[in-house]
Amino acid sequence: MSSMGVTILKGLNRLFKLPSHPFNMQNDGIKTYAEWQFEKGSDTIKFFLEKFTTDEMFKDKIVLDIGCGAAGKTLYYAKCGVTKIYGLDVVSSYEEQATDLADIKGLSDKFEYVIADGRKLPFGDNTFDSIIMNDSLEHVDDPAIVISECHRVLKKGGVLYANFPPYYHPYGAHLSDAIGMPWVQMFFSDETLIETYKDLVRDLPDGQNRINFRISKNKNGKEYFSYINRMTIKKFHKIMVKSGYDMSYYKEIPLRSFFAPLAKLPILKEIFVKMVVLVIKK
Repeated sequence: MSSMGVTILKGLNRLFKLPSHPFNMQNDGIKTYAEWQFEKGSDTIKFFLEKFTTDEMFKDKIVLDIGCGAAGKTLYYAKCGVTKIYGLDVVSSYEEQATDLADIKGLSDKFEYVIADGRKLPFGDNTFDSIIMNDSLEHVDDPAIVISECHRVLKKGGVLYANFPPYYHPYGAHLSDAIGMPWVQMFFSDETLIETYKDLVRDLPDGQNRINFRISKNKNGKEYFSYINRMTIKKFHKIMVKSGYDMSYYKEIPLRSFFAPLAKLPILKEIFVKMVVLVIKK
């Protein structure tokens, strides 16, 4: 690992203001992660609302939210008329925040937090009317298996709503709680990013938790970013072709309207698309 690379990146990083991030807001006592998610609930489905209504997505439905985090957004969906909603995540430490907010919002009777892996959903076939995967497809291990599992647990006519930012999105490395430089993953190696991130967060109150959340070691003892799968648009389409599932709705949202022409080009779209939006109906 080049210490020079870490020094350069830390120097460049000082030139960029950090985007608002829930981890930092929580540390500063502004709001919890769950509260931040609840407030952002409408934003998480705004791209679907260009085609579908909230009633179509939630009203009188049994819903699964995969990658719910602290489930604030799950609870936002709960108030949209669901019969029952399950928030699923692999991070057990979020459960207390989620259940506390459910009590505060009076939604405990409609909500359940489930600690499980999306590759093996703990539900029977044909259970759900709707599944939401908001900003989680880029995080799951084996996304093809997760999509297959979603198809299994959906009822006939059930719908999977998913959206994800491509890996080469300006903040697609998902390090913006500490690194504000856009497209940093294009200019620095993972080794440099890992060491820089660890150096920037280790003295924070939740620094070690952040490191554990984002970084693991492979069987050879080498550190790597385990919380993202480097999902690109090209990789996603390969997964969908192999899956055999048809998308009933698909859209690529550019970073800004003036980037729209670049966001349509085969290679550049990986850089200039803000969000990939898809809907699969069983």
